[in-house]
Amino acid sequence: MPFINIDGMRLYYRLDGDDARPVLVLSHSLGVDHGQWDLQMPDLVPHFRILRYDTRGHGASDASPGDYSIEQLGRDVLALADALEIRQFAFCGVSLGGMIGQWLAASAPDRVSRAVLANTSARFADPSGVEARRQSVLANGMSSIVDAAMGRFFSPDAHSPQISSTRRTFLAANPIGYAGCCAAIRDMDNVSLLPRIRIPTLIISGDRDISTPWSANGFGNGEVLAQSIPNATTVHLPAAHLSNIERPRSFTTALLDFLLPPAPVDPSGIEAAGFAMRRAMLGDAYVDRAIARTTEFNRDFQELITRYAWASIWTRPGLDSRTRRMLALAITAALGRSEEFRLHVRTGLAHELEPCDLEELLLQTAIYAGVPAANAGFAIAIEELANVPELSSTSKLSNPS
Repeated sequence: MPFINIDGMRLYYRLDGDDARPVLVLSHSLGVDHGQWDLQMPDLVPHFRILRYDTRGHGASDASPGDYSIEQLGRDVLALADALEIRQFAFCGVSLGGMIGQWLAASAPDRVSRAVLANTSARFADPSGVEARRQSVLANGMSSIVDAAMGRFFSPDAHSPQISSTRRTFLAANPIGYAGCCAAIRDMDNVSLLPRIRIPTLIISGDRDISTPWSANGFGNGEVLAQSIPNATTVHLPAAHLSNIERPRSFTTALLDFLLPPAPVDPSGIEAAGFAMRRAMLGDAYVDRAIARTTEFNRDFQELITRYAWASIWTRPGLDSRTRRMLALAITAALGRSEEFRLHVRTGLAHELEPCDLEELLLQTAIYAGVPAANAGFAIAIEELANVPELSSTSKLSNPS
């Protein structure tokens, strides 16, 4: 298991994604662990090298005794980045993670390129509630506060398998580590740090968040963060405290919109982005043939496809390329666009699709677009699978009844 040692304390981490990508550090809330970010990973890892870690006292990291501080937890992050030879990174934290992010953004601006501070606060007006939780877990364990914690984490009508997983993680947390982090929150006062944050910053707030509501009588929740951090931008989600779990798609979209560079505005940059995506999805051979067949008569049409389909739509981060491919297949099957359907079956099987994907897609097409459309799609899929022996030999599609 991957650990680093910080003054005799082991810190657990996971590093996922392409080494050539920029680094994004994800920091979890009090009482959970790096698994809080599982729902974000499929959409983030194509764009970033993702560094997740278990905060001191949580998950697989050691729980050193005594009270912790936000600065100490922030320095843990810098030590982790140093050990992994990561000079600069974007940072996203929820709740306790957002408190750590405030300290990092103000104290190590040369290390943090952008900061996302979600469902968090710079100071609590009345820290007695956090202190009560600290004392309760030390005396009676995590089960003594789990129901109250889950009531703060999620809206009453929220439903997700991740909620049950979060509860199990919370119950398994080390009371000593949880208490140490409670002390860090109890003693925290980041308000004076906020004006020093000069890097681009996004504040995410949950409209149903009772732990860190947007407005809290002038104390350091989202409203104060947005007013005190120069040029901060804000996003409000219809969610409680763990907004990235309750509204995972909306949270991830806000994150990607903030972190990814804007699309190129010059025509040459747009065309390059479109050709790169077109090649990635359809293959070099197909694109090279299309270029070779381009004439003065169809040149404008080819540029239209490259710019508006491949550069403007297929490069959008809101859906991954596999999902966009499945949508293209479903729509072209439903509309009887057999040539385009065949193209995406062939190139999809060469990249990210498997026969079972085509079967499910065409069964769905049969229900919503009609049996004839699905029947034509199955016929094309079977023909294309016959050209890929290693797939056709194990596919039900190769043996229709």
